[in-house]
Amino acid sequence: MYDKLAMHYDHFVDWKSRLAFEMPFIQEQLALLPGEPENLKLMDTASGTGQHAIALARLGYQVSASDLYPQMLNIANTNALAADVNIRLKTAGFGNIAEAFPGESFDAVLCLGNSLPHVKSLADLQHTLQDFAALMAPNALLLLQQRNFDAVMRARNRFMEPQSQQTADQEWLFFRFYDFEPNGTIQFSILTLTRKPGSRWETSLTSTHLLPILFADMQNALEMAGFEQLRFYGNLKGEAFDPAQSGDLIVVARKAK
Repeated sequence: MYDKLAMHYDHFVDWKSRLAFEMPFIQEQLALLPGEPENLKLMDTASGTGQHAIALARLGYQVSASDLYPQMLNIANTNALAADVNIRLKTAGFGNIAEAFPGESFDAVLCLGNSLPHVKSLADLQHTLQDFAALMAPNALLLLQQRNFDAVMRARNRFMEPQSQQTADQEWLFFRFYDFEPNGTIQFSILTLTRKPGSRWETSLTSTHLLPILFADMQNALEMAGFEQLRFYGNLKGEAFDPAQSGDLIVVARKAK
């Protein structure tokens, strides 16, 4: 899915608004780490086109980023060059990131967006969290973001708000929807429409499967992977997590010393 979506991804997301909303909370959590930003190493996993990594590099942190899709990292590299920041980029998926950065130790690992539910099973989730832990120094910070699947699975609403972007020479429409599968997974699809002025719409449909990670399963997996001081929020504004109402599940944790 994301190899095909890469060329449109920075139009799919309103990054200016998103970063303005999310970065204050992220900065607040990172500020709890001992040391100045220039002495702290961060890993942004499933980094996509690198927008969070770039925002962190602009704050002075030493940023590395990984993603399963080289198409995303190619765009991330272009974005980083345009922003005049230095980010190390490596192609690596969940479960193989520590192997891609052998012998390195990071002060914080981030997995933002709804990336983590792309694992295939709860066993795969456990392996991914152990991979994150292998990247981390003792007492390092873990910051996770995903949709609140307790609420999603209860409501089973298929369709999300459409998104649109427009420039002087191109227009994009994105329609996102879920299909709830009998085996408990979710097929996530994006219908993309693009056109130039005076031209007909061109359409493409991409899909992938998500594992709806429930709060109890997330908490259990984190504890089994050796994380402690678990805190949960309902969004990246830092509001309390409500399994019935919150849009997101945000996790802030520390690797055991």
